[in-house]
Amino acid sequence: MRIARFTTGSEPRYAKVEGAPGEEELLVLTGDPLYVPGEPTGERVPLSAEGLRLLAPIIPRSKAVCMGRNYAEHAKELGNVGKSGDLPLLFLKPNTAVIGPDDPIVLPHYSEDVQHEAELAVVIGRLIKDVSPEGALAAIYGYTCANDVTARDTQKAENQWFRGKAFDTSLPLGPWIETDLDTGDLEIEARVNGERRQFGNTHDMIWDAAQVVAMVSEVVTLLPGDVILTGTPAGVSTMRHGDRVEIEIEGIGVLSNPVVRR
Repeated sequence: MRIARFTTGSEPRYAKVEGAPGEEELLVLTGDPLYVPGEPTGERVPLSAEGLRLLAPIIPRSKAVCMGRNYAEHAKELGNVGKSGDLPLLFLKPNTAVIGPDDPIVLPHYSEDVQHEAELAVVIGRLIKDVSPEGALAAIYGYTCANDVTARDTQKAENQWFRGKAFDTSLPLGPWIETDLDTGDLEIEARVNGERRQFGNTHDMIWDAAQVVAMVSEVVTLLPGDVILTGTPAGVSTMRHGDRVEIEIEGIGVLSNPVVRR
């Protein structure tokens, strides 16, 4: 089941997404199905309807936790070691970093090398702490596409990653949440202006999605609506003003955002 969050100019609403690519319709729900059972209202809205805008499918109520260096080839391209025995690298992004489909990624004024990172994002469905991978899997509500936008020059220049990772618009999410998905073998891709830059598969993760969630739960309590990013494959590259970046994950869809410098 695909769950979208959208607006037609009023308050955000939620809907099931039905239909083939290019022919999707939104079956509007009575509430947010992550927290309360959402019943169909009977209203159907074509995704192509004038004035309809998809929003980020989730705004983390508490936190977005990101795992770094979870694809060995990406770790190598940045000069880092990516071995299964290494302690996983974790960091936070605030919910103010989140934007949705077609919202602009605004390049921070202090960086000249802002890069895309295509990632599978996990949406947590219930409170968990210190769970096993099996317990983590049972607590996952669904999955969406993410772009872990990174000011690479700033990240490399500082010991803390706050300025390099946490700035506004640095966490595009979307286009919707897919609740029924086996994430063991999914193609993941990033394109800039239609040109492929990143291409990988989730089977290349050092730690799979359930293991990532379990590791994070050792550190913090995870709440419904928290988002966890699972790492990016090799091929990250610099984005420039006027670019359009697309993140596509098999079984989910395409997240597309323009890039601007103000």
